[in-house]
Amino acid sequence: MNNLPNTASPLYEKVKDYILTNIGTGRWSKDRKLPSENEFVAALGVSRMTVHRALRELTSAGILIRLQGVGTFIAPPRPQSTLIEINNIAAEIVARGNRHRSQVLVLEKVMPTKEMALSFEFAKRAAVYHSVVVNFENDLPVQLEERFVNPSLIPDYDKQDFSKTATYDYLMQKTPVTEVEHIISAIAADAETAGHLGIDAGNCCLLLHRRTWTGAVVATISKLTYVGSRYSLGSRYSPSKHN
Repeated sequence: MNNLPNTASPLYEKVKDYILTNIGTGRWSKDRKLPSENEFVAALGVSRMTVHRALRELTSAGILIRLQGVGTFIAPPRPQSTLIEINNIAAEIVARGNRHRSQVLVLEKVMPTKEMALSFEFAKRAAVYHSVVVNFENDLPVQLEERFVNPSLIPDYDKQDFSKTATYDYLMQKTPVTEVEHIISAIAADAETAGHLGIDAGNCCLLLHRRTWTGAVVATISKLTYVGSRYSLGSRYSPSKHN
Protein backbone atom coordinates (compact mmCIF):
# COMPACT_ATOMS: atom_id res chain seq x y z
CA MET A 1 0.00 0.00 0.00
CA ASN A 2 1.01 3.62 -0.54
CA ASN A 3 1.29 6.29 2.14
CA LEU A 4 -1.73 8.38 3.10
CA PRO A 5 -2.26 11.74 1.36
CA ASN A 6 -0.21 14.53 3.00
CA THR A 7 -3.06 16.89 3.89
CA ALA A 8 -4.44 18.58 6.99
CA SER A 9 -7.65 16.52 6.83
CA PRO A 10 -8.70 14.21 9.69
CA LEU A 11 -7.17 10.74 9.48
CA TYR A 12 -10.41 9.04 8.46
CA GLU A 13 -10.73 11.50 5.55
CA LYS A 14 -7.17 10.63 4.50
CA VAL A 15 -8.10 6.94 4.51
CA LYS A 16 -11.16 7.75 2.38
CA ASP A 17 -9.02 9.80 -0.04
CA TYR A 18 -6.55 6.92 -0.25
CA ILE A 19 -9.30 4.46 -1.17
CA LEU A 20 -10.96 6.84 -3.62
CA THR A 21 -7.64 7.54 -5.33
CA ASN A 22 -7.00 3.83 -5.85
CA ILE A 23 -10.50 3.41 -7.28
CA GLY A 24 -10.35 6.54 -9.43
CA THR A 25 -7.01 5.66 -11.00
CA GLY A 26 -8.18 2.14 -11.80
CA ARG A 27 -5.53 0.61 -9.53
CA TRP A 28 -8.39 -1.15 -7.77
CA SER A 29 -10.92 -2.52 -10.24
CA LYS A 30 -14.69 -2.73 -9.71
CA ASP A 31 -15.96 -5.67 -7.66
CA ARG A 32 -12.50 -5.91 -6.04
CA LYS A 33 -12.39 -7.09 -2.45
CA LEU A 34 -10.63 -4.52 -0.26
CA PRO A 35 -8.07 -5.35 2.42
CA SER A 36 -9.48 -6.13 5.84
CA GLU A 37 -9.65 -3.46 8.53
CA ASN A 38 -6.64 -5.05 10.25
CA GLU A 39 -4.67 -4.97 6.99
CA PHE A 40 -5.49 -1.28 6.52
CA VAL A 41 -4.38 -0.59 10.11
CA ALA A 42 -1.05 -2.37 9.62
CA ALA A 43 -0.33 -0.79 6.23
CA LEU A 44 -1.45 2.78 6.93
CA GLY A 45 -0.47 3.13 10.57
CA VAL A 46 -3.87 4.35 11.77
CA SER A 47 -6.32 3.02 14.34
CA ARG A 48 -8.98 0.48 13.52
CA MET A 49 -11.64 3.01 14.58
CA THR A 50 -10.31 5.40 11.92
CA VAL A 51 -10.44 2.72 9.22
CA HIS A 52 -13.90 1.59 10.31
CA ARG A 53 -15.29 5.14 10.06
CA ALA A 54 -13.79 5.64 6.60
CA LEU A 55 -15.23 2.37 5.30
CA ARG A 56 -18.62 3.05 6.91
CA GLU A 57 -18.92 6.48 5.30
CA LEU A 58 -17.86 5.22 1.87
CA THR A 59 -20.40 2.41 2.19
CA SER A 60 -23.16 4.87 3.10
CA ALA A 61 -22.23 6.87 0.00
CA GLY A 62 -22.68 3.77 -2.18
CA ILE A 63 -19.01 3.59 -3.17
CA LEU A 64 -18.30 0.41 -1.21
CA ILE A 65 -20.39 -2.65 -0.34
CA ARG A 66 -19.84 -4.42 2.98
CA LEU A 67 -21.12 -7.99 3.27
CA GLN A 68 -21.16 -9.33 6.79
CA GLY A 69 -18.76 -12.24 7.18
CA VAL A 70 -17.47 -11.84 3.62
CA GLY A 71 -15.67 -8.51 3.34
CA THR A 72 -15.75 -5.06 1.75
CA PHE A 73 -15.98 -4.62 -2.04
CA ILE A 74 -15.90 -1.76 -4.51
CA ALA A 75 -19.48 -1.17 -5.62
CA PRO A 76 -20.16 -1.48 -9.36
CA PRO A 77 -21.78 1.51 -11.10
CA ARG A 78 -25.31 1.76 -9.76
CA PRO A 79 -27.74 0.30 -12.31
CA GLN A 80 -31.01 2.05 -13.05
CA SER A 81 -34.28 0.19 -13.36
CA THR A 82 -37.10 1.57 -15.46
CA LEU A 83 -39.85 3.03 -13.33
CA ILE A 84 -42.75 3.71 -15.68
CA GLU A 85 -42.56 0.52 -17.70
CA ILE A 86 -42.74 -3.03 -16.38
CA ASN A 87 -39.41 -4.66 -17.18
CA ASN A 88 -37.81 -7.98 -16.42
CA ILE A 89 -35.01 -7.46 -13.91
CA ALA A 90 -33.31 -10.64 -15.15
CA ALA A 91 -33.18 -9.24 -18.69
CA GLU A 92 -31.94 -5.87 -17.40
CA ILE A 93 -29.08 -7.53 -15.55
CA VAL A 94 -28.08 -9.66 -18.53
CA ALA A 95 -28.28 -6.61 -20.82
CA ARG A 96 -25.69 -4.91 -18.61
CA GLY A 97 -23.35 -7.83 -19.25
CA ASN A 98 -23.80 -9.29 -15.78
CA ARG A 99 -25.03 -12.61 -14.43
CA HIS A 100 -28.52 -13.05 -13.00
CA ARG A 101 -29.78 -15.75 -10.71
CA SER A 102 -32.76 -16.02 -8.41
CA GLN A 103 -33.46 -17.79 -5.15
CA VAL A 104 -37.03 -18.80 -4.36
CA LEU A 105 -37.81 -18.36 -0.67
CA VAL A 106 -41.59 -18.84 -0.68
CA LEU A 107 -44.07 -20.25 -3.20
CA GLU A 108 -47.51 -21.04 -1.80
CA LYS A 109 -51.24 -20.44 -1.88
CA VAL A 110 -52.61 -18.33 0.98
CA MET A 111 -55.71 -16.53 2.16
CA PRO A 112 -55.08 -12.81 1.79
CA THR A 113 -55.52 -10.33 4.59
CA LYS A 114 -58.64 -8.19 4.52
CA GLU A 115 -56.59 -5.28 3.19
CA MET A 116 -55.03 -7.43 0.48
CA ALA A 117 -58.44 -8.76 -0.60
CA LEU A 118 -59.65 -5.16 -0.92
CA SER A 119 -56.60 -4.34 -3.04
CA PHE A 120 -57.52 -7.25 -5.33
CA GLU A 121 -61.05 -5.81 -5.44
CA PHE A 122 -62.51 -9.22 -4.61
CA ALA A 123 -66.25 -9.41 -4.01
CA LYS A 124 -65.38 -11.90 -1.24
CA ARG A 125 -62.05 -13.18 0.08
CA ALA A 126 -60.44 -15.94 -1.97
CA ALA A 127 -57.05 -17.64 -1.89
CA VAL A 128 -54.18 -16.10 -3.88
CA TYR A 129 -50.72 -17.28 -4.85
CA HIS A 130 -47.78 -15.82 -2.92
CA SER A 131 -44.10 -15.87 -3.87
CA VAL A 132 -40.93 -14.37 -2.44
CA VAL A 133 -37.80 -14.37 -4.62
CA VAL A 134 -34.37 -12.79 -4.20
CA ASN A 135 -32.77 -11.58 -7.46
CA PHE A 136 -28.98 -11.47 -7.66
CA GLU A 137 -26.63 -9.56 -9.94
CA ASN A 138 -23.19 -11.19 -10.06
CA ASP A 139 -24.09 -13.02 -6.82
CA LEU A 140 -24.95 -9.74 -5.08
CA PRO A 141 -28.60 -9.53 -3.92
CA VAL A 142 -30.19 -6.43 -5.46
CA GLN A 143 -33.94 -7.02 -5.22
CA LEU A 144 -36.38 -8.80 -2.90
CA GLU A 145 -39.48 -9.58 -4.95
CA GLU A 146 -42.75 -10.44 -3.21
CA ARG A 147 -45.79 -11.12 -5.38
CA PHE A 148 -49.46 -11.92 -4.78
CA VAL A 149 -51.13 -13.39 -7.86
CA ASN A 150 -54.79 -13.83 -8.82
CA PRO A 151 -55.37 -17.57 -9.53
CA SER A 152 -58.41 -16.86 -11.70
CA LEU A 153 -56.13 -15.23 -14.27
CA ILE A 154 -52.89 -17.10 -13.69
CA PRO A 155 -53.46 -20.76 -12.75
CA ASP A 156 -50.66 -23.11 -11.61
CA TYR A 157 -48.41 -20.23 -10.55
CA ASP A 158 -47.38 -22.20 -7.47
CA LYS A 159 -46.24 -25.16 -9.59
CA GLN A 160 -43.51 -23.26 -11.48
CA ASP A 161 -39.75 -23.35 -10.92
CA PHE A 162 -38.89 -19.67 -10.62
CA SER A 163 -35.21 -20.39 -10.09
CA LYS A 164 -35.16 -21.28 -13.81
CA THR A 165 -37.97 -19.09 -15.20
CA ALA A 166 -38.40 -15.47 -14.11
CA THR A 167 -41.77 -14.70 -12.53
CA TYR A 168 -42.06 -11.78 -14.97
CA ASP A 169 -41.77 -14.09 -18.00
CA TYR A 170 -44.41 -16.49 -16.71
CA LEU A 171 -46.85 -13.71 -15.80
CA MET A 172 -46.49 -11.97 -19.16
CA GLN A 173 -47.09 -15.25 -20.97
CA LYS A 174 -50.25 -15.97 -19.01
CA THR A 175 -52.13 -12.68 -19.05
CA PRO A 176 -51.80 -9.28 -20.75
CA VAL A 177 -51.23 -6.20 -18.58
CA THR A 178 -53.63 -3.39 -19.48
CA GLU A 179 -53.09 -1.04 -16.53
CA VAL A 180 -50.36 -0.49 -13.93
CA GLU A 181 -50.23 1.37 -10.61
CA HIS A 182 -46.85 2.30 -9.07
CA ILE A 183 -46.19 3.67 -5.58
CA ILE A 184 -42.60 4.25 -4.41
CA SER A 185 -41.35 4.85 -0.90
CA ALA A 186 -38.06 4.86 1.00
CA ILE A 187 -37.98 2.38 3.87
CA ALA A 188 -35.57 1.14 6.50
CA ALA A 189 -34.89 -2.57 6.04
CA ASP A 190 -36.26 -4.77 8.81
CA ALA A 191 -34.19 -7.68 10.08
CA GLU A 192 -35.75 -10.24 7.71
CA THR A 193 -35.42 -8.06 4.60
CA ALA A 194 -31.86 -7.11 5.56
CA GLY A 195 -30.94 -10.77 5.94
CA HIS A 196 -32.22 -11.64 2.46
CA LEU A 197 -30.44 -8.68 0.87
CA GLY A 198 -27.15 -9.01 2.76
CA ILE A 199 -27.34 -5.59 4.43
CA ASP A 200 -27.65 -4.29 7.98
CA ALA A 201 -31.09 -3.82 9.50
CA GLY A 202 -32.11 -0.19 9.22
CA ASN A 203 -30.31 0.39 5.91
CA CYS A 204 -32.25 2.46 3.39
CA CYS A 205 -34.16 0.60 0.67
CA LEU A 206 -36.48 1.60 -2.15
CA LEU A 207 -39.88 -0.10 -2.08
CA LEU A 208 -41.82 -0.21 -5.33
CA HIS A 209 -45.44 -1.25 -4.74
CA ARG A 210 -46.98 -2.34 -8.03
CA ARG A 211 -50.53 -3.39 -8.90
CA THR A 212 -51.45 -4.66 -12.38
CA TRP A 213 -54.78 -5.21 -14.12
CA THR A 214 -55.97 -7.36 -17.00
CA GLY A 215 -59.03 -5.51 -18.16
CA ALA A 216 -61.10 -4.76 -15.06
CA VAL A 217 -59.53 -7.56 -12.98
CA VAL A 218 -56.54 -7.06 -10.66
CA ALA A 219 -53.92 -9.60 -11.76
CA THR A 220 -50.99 -9.07 -9.39
CA ILE A 221 -49.88 -7.08 -6.38
CA SER A 222 -46.10 -6.87 -6.01
CA LYS A 223 -43.70 -5.43 -3.46
CA LEU A 224 -40.25 -4.97 -4.99
CA THR A 225 -37.56 -3.95 -2.50
CA TYR A 226 -34.23 -2.63 -3.81
CA VAL A 227 -31.07 -1.95 -1.81
CA GLY A 228 -30.83 1.84 -1.90
CA SER A 229 -27.04 1.91 -2.33
CA ARG A 230 -27.10 -0.68 -5.13
CA TYR A 231 -30.01 0.41 -7.29
CA SER A 232 -31.95 3.44 -8.50
CA LEU A 233 -35.30 3.84 -10.19
CA GLY A 234 -35.92 6.29 -12.99
CA SER A 235 -37.50 6.92 -16.37
CA ARG A 236 -37.47 9.13 -19.43
CA TYR A 237 -40.71 9.96 -21.23
CA SER A 238 -42.58 12.67 -23.13
CA PRO A 239 -45.15 14.43 -20.91
CA SER A 240 -48.75 14.53 -22.00
CA LYS A 241 -49.93 17.83 -23.53
CA HIS A 242 -52.80 17.75 -21.04
CA ASN A 243 -50.53 17.72 -17.97
